[in-house]
Amino acid sequence: MRLLWELLVLQSFMVCLADDNALHGPVFLQEPNSMIFPLDSEEKKVKLSCEVKGNPRPTIGWKLNGTSIGIGMDYRYSMVEGSLLINNPNKTQDTGTYQCVATNPFGTIVSREARLQFAYLENFKTRTRSTVSVRQGQGMVLLCGPPPHSGELTYAWIFNEYPTFVHQDNRRFVSQETGNLYIAKVEASDVGNYTCVVTNTVTNSRVLGPPTPLILRNDGVMGEYEPKIEVQFPETVPSAKGTTVKLECFALGNPVPTISWRRADGKQIPRKARRHRSSGLLEIPNFQQEDAGLYECVAENVRGKNVARGQLTFYAQPNWIQKISDVHAAIEENVIWECRASGRPKPSYRWLKDGEPLLPQGRVQLEQGSLTITNISLSDAGMYQCVAENRHGIIFASAELRVIAVSPDFSKTLLKKLTLVKVGGEVIIECKPKASPRPTYSWKKGKDILRENERITVLDDGSLRIVNVTKSDAGSYTCVATNHFGTASSTGSLVVKDPTRVMVSPFSMDVTVGESIVLPCQVSHDHSLDIMFTWSFNGHLIDFEKDGDHFERVGGQDSAGDLMIRSIQLKHAGKYVCMVQTSVDKLSAAADLIVRGPPGPPEAVTIDEITDTTAQLSWRPGADNHSPITMYVVQARTPFSVGWQAASTVPEIIDGRTFTATVVGLNPWVEYEFRVVAANLIGIGEPSRPSEKRRTEEALPEVTPANVSGGGGSKSELVITWETVPEELQNGGGFGYVVAFRPFGTVSWMQTVVASPDAARYVFRNETLPPFSPYEVKVGVYNNKGEGSFSPVTVVYSAEEEPTKAPNTVLARSLSASDVEVSWAPPQENQHKGRIQGYEVRCWRHDEKEENAKRIRTVGNQTSAKVTNLRGNVLYHLAVRAYNTAGTGPSSAAVNVTTKKPPPSQPPGNIVWNSSDSKIVLNWDQVKALDNESEVRGYKVLYRWNRQSSTSVIETNKTSVELSLPFNEDYIIEIKPFSDGGDGSSSEQIRIPKISNAYARGSGSSTSNACTLSAISTIMISLTARSSL
Repeated sequence: MRLLWELLVLQSFMVCLADDNALHGPVFLQEPNSMIFPLDSEEKKVKLSCEVKGNPRPTIGWKLNGTSIGIGMDYRYSMVEGSLLINNPNKTQDTGTYQCVATNPFGTIVSREARLQFAYLENFKTRTRSTVSVRQGQGMVLLCGPPPHSGELTYAWIFNEYPTFVHQDNRRFVSQETGNLYIAKVEASDVGNYTCVVTNTVTNSRVLGPPTPLILRNDGVMGEYEPKIEVQFPETVPSAKGTTVKLECFALGNPVPTISWRRADGKQIPRKARRHRSSGLLEIPNFQQEDAGLYECVAENVRGKNVARGQLTFYAQPNWIQKISDVHAAIEENVIWECRASGRPKPSYRWLKDGEPLLPQGRVQLEQGSLTITNISLSDAGMYQCVAENRHGIIFASAELRVIAVSPDFSKTLLKKLTLVKVGGEVIIECKPKASPRPTYSWKKGKDILRENERITVLDDGSLRIVNVTKSDAGSYTCVATNHFGTASSTGSLVVKDPTRVMVSPFSMDVTVGESIVLPCQVSHDHSLDIMFTWSFNGHLIDFEKDGDHFERVGGQDSAGDLMIRSIQLKHAGKYVCMVQTSVDKLSAAADLIVRGPPGPPEAVTIDEITDTTAQLSWRPGADNHSPITMYVVQARTPFSVGWQAASTVPEIIDGRTFTATVVGLNPWVEYEFRVVAANLIGIGEPSRPSEKRRTEEALPEVTPANVSGGGGSKSELVITWETVPEELQNGGGFGYVVAFRPFGTVSWMQTVVASPDAARYVFRNETLPPFSPYEVKVGVYNNKGEGSFSPVTVVYSAEEEPTKAPNTVLARSLSASDVEVSWAPPQENQHKGRIQGYEVRCWRHDEKEENAKRIRTVGNQTSAKVTNLRGNVLYHLAVRAYNTAGTGPSSAAVNVTTKKPPPSQPPGNIVWNSSDSKIVLNWDQVKALDNESEVRGYKVLYRWNRQSSTSVIETNKTSVELSLPFNEDYIIEIKPFSDGGDGSSSEQIRIPKISNAYARGSGSSTSNACTLSAISTIMISLTARSSL
């Protein structure tokens, strides 16, 4: 009966746990902190915080020094949401270590320890102190002797009266450890009353000790003596990680000693260390392991020195490296927890269960931070805590152990309803009920118990494995799971399908770049199953959307998954795998694709040797891409070439088995780089990377300047010009020109050097140089290697003199309102010097300055010129002078001419035309000139066919004209007056359409339809007026 009752309780308990996943044991959200409470605080209330979560909600209690506090037994204690409030705290009753205790049905945990202390500072007991009498020059110590207190203190001393405090320097020091005042060497100014001021940093309260009078003795002055260290740090100073360590050191002596610090192990004082109060205080912030060691304080004066030593030891409170976490374990399983903490000294470990010490016994084993519980039972469930501690601190880590005991349950892990497998395949039907402890398993096929054999096996986890499946294995299968809490089962079906077989496999192929192929992949399969084809290329799945430019799946039926590869590239060479998958099996077939293409780029093109005109190259062959390399071509590039150019080589044709060549025909002293291109029967490959850049060696210059000429310049100058030699043809550094010249017909050459390679001109100046005299000239070249050859000899004339005489008999006449003709006679040859190349005509209005004159130049012996684009009816002045390369000669006397009045500005109006019997008659109104315009002398009729651009002109002194024209043509006609001042304004264009009737008439109108068409053979013009074409 008892066993049955326990099983029922366990099952109902676990059902409750399973129904609500939020159930869990207590977890601290906030734990109490140690604190120091000022006794004189006006608040009179202490609060120790504690916040816990858990489901069900935990109850909270408190312990003081390990004993539970009866919250309801003492009116001073109360709780607010788990936090402990102490009213009117008492230092005698309430000082101690507090812990928060949290409990719910899953167990109990205790918080870290929080120490409550009380800060206070009492008054000094004595009211007076004895007078201190010392000699001048003697060292002195005034004791503070602080009153009873709790909490950190700071010290200061008043000299005579407040607020005058003793200033600390190399002679005076106040220890913050003892409060004593030290004066290394007393002086007369030190005489007075000294009062110790003590301050509690927690309560901020301050008390003053009784004053101590200091007087000087009158029995002499203290002589010099060596330092005596009065303030020194302990021999061992334990220092916590991350804290600020302060070491005090001060000495009495005459003269006043100097204080310095060092490490006895020879290491440097940490750079972060700071020195205060004339080195009497050494402060090391953020203390770490490497800062530990033996430190020395050295006090020194002229009489000697003294040393104080102390060992700084490093310690660290425990800090978790590995905490424990919640465990949900099935009954009868084993549980292992491990917690690890850092600290110095190395922490020790102990364990709590539900807030009480856990001792090793039977199934419970403890070793350092490890807890092992074997064959767990429900009684082992609860809250566990690992406690790590050393003498500097203690830390807690909590976790819940939940023991699960439940009968087999398939509600969330039913057998797979339908399992598919192929004939000859292998199948595993999983059976994974929820159960604790682990159940035993058995299987049924249909209603019969399934026996294991060489094909059928029940695995350790309960799953059923069948190998080499046959059609007879199809059917329903039931998994039965049993433990001592109950039995459950679940059923599923196994369906056996025919296997998939590859009927047409892809086969390896050898193709050329640019071709397209199809790799077949065709199968036979069970048509009741969905089938999927995928292809991989060199181990990577082909993405038909991304790579659709080259890959396409073809076939058109569910048994074919052929792969088409279009426009094959070299990168498509490799292994192709067709993968076929159904819900019962998957298989694959592979083929290799070899792609032949133009060769890859040759490698490591190297210039092995270089001369002035040759370069010896070598290279390594690149990939032949499955087609042997037949030849190589060398290309060269210089800073002066347009891209890469084919280079001449020896051998002239480089076969595919040759990997060296000599490039010939190079220009000396030019920077070259080379590359090599390989070719095979399929095509020309990519070029290699360029070689390094190398400059050919220097050589004598061979190319001479072109187009040597000259002439002109100023008086007494011989100007010689040439085209510069391009840099790539200079053959070396230090390039320049040698200019040679001599009077025509003489033997000796004069030479000069022009050192600039960019120079294109040389001017020889000599006052004795005859004007316009012929000289033979040639220009040579040179560089660092020496001189080259000269250009062919050419004749250049020296600078000539400008003409010395003005032209004669200058005449001018007006041709129209805008044109003037001017003529002159040249100076007689025997009356002037200087060759005449032509004449310059200057023309300016009467109201203009001569320097702004319009200039027209003639060439050669021409002795007249026409000046155009002038204003009508305006007085102009004209003058003529001769010129040559040396300049212009003297000007002739100016002549005057007035242009004719402007032509009429009014166009002909009221134009009327009539056509009859292939004749056109035009009539218009007479144009009358204005007073400032030239009189009308006649009219010009301009006409053309609409399809023709050339225009014919008829002149008449009447206001009508008659034209005989062929049929079927359009005409464009304009009429304008003319006068002595030129042609007047033209009428608007008149369009006369094709003559299709016996009689037509019209009036003038503007037309913009001036199209150019084919020419008309003949126009017959019949008129009584004078005509001209």
